[in-house]
Amino acid sequence: RVQLVESGGGSVQAGGSLRLSCAASGNTDSSYCMGWFRQAPGLEREGVASIYIDDGSTYYADSVKGRFTISQDNAKNTLLLQMNSLKPEDTAMYYCAAARLSVGGCREWFISGNAHFGAWGQGTQVTVSS
Repeated sequence: RVQLVESGGGSVQAGGSLRLSCAASGNTDSSYCMGWFRQAPGLEREGVASIYIDDGSTYYADSVKGRFTISQDNAKNTLLLQMNSLKPEDTAMYYCAAARLSVGGCREWFISGNAHFGAWGQGTQVTVSS
């Protein structure tokens, strides 16, 4: 069973940067999809970025393309999300998630923003002030 623990959230001004980390325990090295969702107050959870562990395929929501970068540190079994040029609308609770899926299923999961699937961390808050 995969367990996920996020860290790295905080408060920054618009234009600043943060890096989120997700430490994974358990086997995530075969046919696993991992990534980040976020949820702002009053809004539904949405997929932000994902990576397919087998081949490194990535997906980014249009709202974060060019600003966020997802990567993995295999040695430390850690998922990273580098967030640059942050905007107030990026303010949300960010959740790390993982599931065993095909590469196509991985992309579809994050496009759909389905919060009722996979393993989840407890979340880390990101607040961006203008």
